[in-house]
Amino acid sequence: MRLDELLVQVIEPSRVQRHIIVDALRQLGIEQIETFDSAAPALTRMSIMKPDIVMSSMHLPDITGTELVTRMRQQPELSEITFLLVSSETHYRYLEPIRQAGAIAILPKPFSRNDLMRALQSTMHYIGDKLREEEDEFFEDMSVLVVDDSGMSRKFVHQILKSAGIENVVEAKDGAEALQFLEERMFDLIISDYNMPNIDGLELVEHIRNYSSQPTVPVMMITSEQNESRLAAIQNAGVSALCSKPLSYDMMKQLIQQLVADRDL
Repeated sequence: MRLDELLVQVIEPSRVQRHIIVDALRQLGIEQIETFDSAAPALTRMSIMKPDIVMSSMHLPDITGTELVTRMRQQPELSEITFLLVSSETHYRYLEPIRQAGAIAILPKPFSRNDLMRALQSTMHYIGDKLREEEDEFFEDMSVLVVDDSGMSRKFVHQILKSAGIENVVEAKDGAEALQFLEERMFDLIISDYNMPNIDGLELVEHIRNYSSQPTVPVMMITSEQNESRLAAIQNAGVSALCSKPLSYDMMKQLIQQLVADRDL
């Protein structure tokens, strides 16, 4: 897929900011761009003509960007649309739900050309892999356990794995349920959230490494955690890779290849 084949929907209340975003997209070769100043007409348009990418501000006149992506994820026909947030917002209360809902990137205001290009390239690879007819032999037989208490996050990770060609995916709503699955079957990779009820990501990794029948299985931890001591504890517990939210499709795919290939050596 080429950039000029993408249909991008831009939702931004500021006329100046809309102009900046549209101009940046056009400079990169994107020709099909639809603009909106609020969420309601954009959602209506999505139901008629589904875009490849939605780029939205956080603070809209009718709802927030968080509410927008949540509504999109709750509608089957809109749930797989790639969502990019463009915002100067830094507050955890606003950004964490966006990360959980599966934004593929959060671009700051102002963003650089390179930031935008990386996000668009990752999106193109994600969409291109979804449309691919032939399965990737590296991924087709892989079995992956996804662990997250957020149903939207599990679904988004599942979509990323499916686009990469991984069909054999099991979902667990927390660490306790994940341990039950680990007793029943073998996995090539575990992708887990950090903050979860009952048994969190750190406790899950510690149990896998010390008490399970699969102590060497690669574990990728997905987290928006910023506390350095907690991150150090995760690494010390034996996590194979730490991946921050929002998830980059290219980074996820590359990490999966590296983790599983290294295990086979």
